Amino acid sequence: MFYYLSLFKDDISFLNIFNYITFRTGAAIFTSFFLTLLIGPAVVRKLRSYKIQQIERSYGPASHLSKSGTPTMGGLLILISLLVSVFLWGRLDNNYIWLLLFTTLTLGIAGVMDDYTKLVKKNPEGMKSSIKLSIQLFTAIGVVGYLALNPPNEQYATSLIIPYMSKMFVDLSVFYFAFAMLVVVGTSNATNLTDGLDGLASGCMVFTAITYGIFAYVAGNINFADYLKIIYVPGAGEITVFMGALIGACMGFLWFNAYPAQVFMGDTSSLFLGGVIGTAALCVKQELLLPIAGGLFLLETISVMLQMTYFKMTHGKRLFKMAPIHHHFELLGIPEPKVIVRFWIVGVVLMLIALASLKIR
Repeated sequence: MFYYLSLFKDDISFLNIFNYITFRTGAAIFTSFFLTLLIGPAVVRKLRSYKIQQIERSYGPASHLSKSGTPTMGGLLILISLLVSVFLWGRLDNNYIWLLLFTTLTLGIAGVMDDYTKLVKKNPEGMKSSIKLSIQLFTAIGVVGYLALNPPNEQYATSLIIPYMSKMFVDLSVFYFAFAMLVVVGTSNATNLTDGLDGLASGCMVFTAITYGIFAYVAGNINFADYLKIIYVPGAGEITVFMGALIGACMGFLWFNAYPAQVFMGDTSSLFLGGVIGTAALCVKQELLLPIAGGLFLLETISVMLQMTYFKMTHGKRLFKMAPIHHHFELLGIPEPKVIVRFWIVGVVLMLIALASLKIR
């Protein structure tokens, strides 16, 4: 919204500052961060008064039983702050902004429905997995369908750029669209699985969002894209503003979610956070960087898949003490705060490795 003040720059030269993506990204970070801090206490009190509280299942780590009664659905903080910040600082005539908002709202609704079923209707299994998957598929179809009709770069519409290689591409042809749907659904579920320790998912999300915010900025600038040998995507720079709002909202949420957590995220935001990152990766044509930039989310997902497969093949034996893998480290005797910080450190390293691909080509 504030971007449109730059249209009056000829009358008031200062207003030209609202034209700069870097300024609006910084403003989006601060807006969502401080808005989260401002409304956080009231939201936490309201959730507590409605007794919307975490219910620890009997098969979770014994150390987590003390968390019973902590308010959840705190992802509303991230959702509200993100939306307000994006509407204030994003260009509302940018198609990528609306595509990311579509992903946020549809998966956010799915998360709210799931949390409502678990916490208000007292069904610990949440809404039916078929309904959740249907909403995720609907979101993926919407995103992929739009990008099929309006490709970020028509020349590379169905191609994947190979990171760390100079102008090396793989054309998936029609199979690209199935792959793209898998990216949206997969990242949504991966983030959901990571949300198991205080501040783990939101902290890791900050590093991944920083990565794709930087890639969106350079992909949207024809000079930077040409110099760095990445795919040029007109208009992708606005995704940086969206990522900035996401970063600020997650940082603000960490204020309340850091160990010991005052509130939990819940599916309300864990589902859409991953979906937004997957959508951003498709928009800036950096899909194959997801396993690196979002490596921790991938690790959590793989650990669950390996555990389930091993359990079935060995008739009840376990590969890990518990999955997702962050619980495995807890049961090895590593304190929860240390597991969280070590995961964050790995997240920073993965972010730097992903960003290094800008020069290693």
